[in-house]
Amino acid sequence: MSRADRIFIDMCQDILENGVSTEGEKVRPHWEDGSSAYTIKKFGVVNRYDLSKEFPAITLRPTAIKSCTDEMLWIWQMKSNNIHDLHSHVWDEWADESGSIGKAYGYQMGLKHQYREGMFDQVDRVIYDLKNNPFSRRIMTNMYVHQDLSEMNLYPCAYSMTFNVTQKKGQQRLTLNAVLNQRSQDILTANNWNVCQYAVLLHMLAQVCDMNVGELVHVIADAHIYDRHIPIVRELIARPVYDAPDFWLNPDVRDFYQFTRNDVRLDHYVTGPQIEHIPVAV
Repeated sequence: MSRADRIFIDMCQDILENGVSTEGEKVRPHWEDGSSAYTIKKFGVVNRYDLSKEFPAITLRPTAIKSCTDEMLWIWQMKSNNIHDLHSHVWDEWADESGSIGKAYGYQMGLKHQYREGMFDQVDRVIYDLKNNPFSRRIMTNMYVHQDLSEMNLYPCAYSMTFNVTQKKGQQRLTLNAVLNQRSQDILTANNWNVCQYAVLLHMLAQVCDMNVGELVHVIADAHIYDRHIPIVRELIARPVYDAPDFWLNPDVRDFYQFTRNDVRLDHYVTGPQIEHIPVAV
């Protein structure tokens, strides 16, 4: 069993057994038929993934590594807010007729600001600091910008990354760690997707900054399972599990802006079957 499987199963069991139901509350999400989408939720879920030991793709079902990497690069590398720049359709529900999701995600990452060292957007500021001031405790990003929320088609869910560099005893190279903060997460549809894409991001930044990859800590304020997902989750976490896959990142890429979705791969990735037709609350 991979560590990611154990974390996912334990988290789901905890939510199902000890979570709080929102049934009867006034909730925003709804199903395609118009009925309210209720959840069982836990507050303040924290999961730790040591990327130096394994890549955190669950084996209960497959996680599409190229697709989740594509979405991450859409935000962090292309800094786009238009779905026509994506190779998948995960954002179609929130796009307007032009394909824009408003002033959200990549739009915020691409805004430039003046610093003492010059003009940077959020991504370039992170890379600059990791290379020039790696032990700073101020290396972070934030997409939850209050003055722009009214012009976002969806408020950011995974909204902040805080990077922290350590010098491990006996190692010459530095180690790159990060905390991913998420205000809300649909556990069935998005949990391992987000974990994998930010694990890829950490691997990419570590490589271009000549560091070892360390821990990814995932903090979820509202970790929830939707009512219509409960039987699906129960079946999923009862499945057989397998060893973690081997992660491959193209070692020839040394510039973050040169990575593509084809520069990542999961080898020896044995999984259970994909779940078809998961209902999505919007």
